Amino acid sequence: MGSVRVAAVVVTHNRCEVLLQCLHALARQSVTADIWVIDNASTDGTAAAVAALENSQLTYRSTGKNLGGAGGFAFGIRAAAAQPYDLLWLMDDDTIPEPTALEALLRVHERLGGTYGWLSSRALAPDGTDQPMNRQRATMYRDIAGYQGEQIPAVMASFVSLLVPVEMFRRFGLPIGEFFIWSDDWEFTRRLSRQCSCYVVPDSRVIHAMKCPGVVNIATDAPERWDRYRWFYRNDVVLYRREGLCGWLWLLAKDLWHSAQVLLDRRGHRLQRITVIWKGFAAGVRFHPTIEFLP
Repeated sequence: MGSVRVAAVVVTHNRCEVLLQCLHALARQSVTADIWVIDNASTDGTAAAVAALENSQLTYRSTGKNLGGAGGFAFGIRAAAAQPYDLLWLMDDDTIPEPTALEALLRVHERLGGTYGWLSSRALAPDGTDQPMNRQRATMYRDIAGYQGEQIPAVMASFVSLLVPVEMFRRFGLPIGEFFIWSDDWEFTRRLSRQCSCYVVPDSRVIHAMKCPGVVNIATDAPERWDRYRWFYRNDVVLYRREGLCGWLWLLAKDLWHSAQVLLDRRGHRLQRITVIWKGFAAGVRFHPTIEFLP
């Protein structure tokens, strides 16, 4: 493991307190990795707090404006990959890796001889249960059955602890920054799994300290988050239409099911939420974002 250079790329925006927990956990890893904090123009003192850590292995970069999680990861990967790293370890700012999380990923990296698309950790809630939003997919339509074994094949995973060889970004491109938020991780990991074997590593565990845990669904989420779902329903069209007829049928079934759930939700504002779903779907049909590549 000693000859492999790893950089953890952490994207943040106005969540200084939980970011510092993430950075402390990264500093306590059993194997060494540099840390890149990509700040989406936070206004809560993040820059000063990171500077106060005085960690020589930590690099801070501000994007200058809020690019969303998708744009932040594209920015951070481009910046970190310009340095001589072999692997990038991607994570959100509310990811708290256990001390051996990276070591477990690197053991599988060595066992596979680096011949894989990505490796994903097991994401837990603070109470120790699995985070449903971060359950990896065995197929485009079905979650993995469980976390038994040293490595489990998967086709999609989130950016909550994802280890990727830098060569994969050169070969397949960056996450789509135009997505802004949601589905950028699913789309990127699926792009790789179409041609490369990819795996979940159950022994690599992280806590995902989400403020709003649960699956992504406008029918069940908090009202203050409804407007942002326009990106979710738009971006999912780009992801699933690449799967052909099955993908289109999945999209229609999901959006119809979410619409039905909205109609049954007693909190009201049904027309507003159903409009978000189907305007997002229509925008996705017209949406053809560009995949950018490293130089």
